[in-house]
Amino acid sequence: MLRGDKTATAGLRSDYEPNEPLPRIGDRSVLLGFDDEPVAVVETTEVRVVRAGDVDLAFALDEGERFETVADWRRAHENFWTDRKIDDETLIVAERFILVARF
Repeated sequence: MLRGDKTATAGLRSDYEPNEPLPRIGDRSVLLGFDDEPVAVVETTEVRVVRAGDVDLAFALDEGERFETVADWRRAHENFWTDRKIDDETLIVAERFILVARF
C-alpha cells in the first residue's frame, strides 16, 4: 500500500453482516505498521459487491499481490478464506482506495 502497488482489497460480504456496515466512498482508514504504529491513511474510492465469479483481472491486479490471472486471485482467496466455501456465487466486497497521507 505504501508503494502504491496495492489499491484494492477484497472481503467477504458475509463478514459484514449483520452488525458491521460496508465501507463507503470517502471513508478514511489509518494503516498500522508492525508495532501497531500509524504509518499511513487511505481513502475509499469505490465499493462494489460482486459475485466471486465476476471478479475481473483489473481488480485482481489492483490488489497488488502479483496475481497474473483471475484464477491466481481466486486460488489465493480460497486459501485465505479456508473456513468458508467459496464458489462463483459468493459475494465479495471489492474496495478500491488511494493513499492520502504517510507518517
